[in-house]
Amino acid sequence: MKTVVLFFDKGEPTTRIWYYQLDPGRSMGKTNPLNDDDMADFVALQREGVTGPKSWVLDMADVDRTTFDLSVKNPNAPQAEALRSPEAIIDAILARDAETAEILERIRGLL
Repeated sequence: MKTVVLFFDKGEPTTRIWYYQLDPGRSMGKTNPLNDDDMADFVALQREGVTGPKSWVLDMADVDRTTFDLSVKNPNAPQAEALRSPEAIIDAILARDAETAEILERIRGLL
């Protein structure tokens, strides 16, 4: 589940939106809550709106004025590899099966 927190400067028009992607590297819940250490990087960067691997800025001029969609998508995140086709997956399984059968035949020959 994603949680978004918005901060506004009172009396100033919003000209840019600073995003921060919090990833504590663990599952959180009642017995393992978010803590001050998890937030240290965010707190250090947010005051100045510093950009980096986990933070980025979107100018209001780039926001779609019909939807005002502020969807969170980190442009600094590594691109996910393309998924293999089902045919490629089946070919890989069959190749491994053939390799396994060959190894088992060698083992049988040693017995």
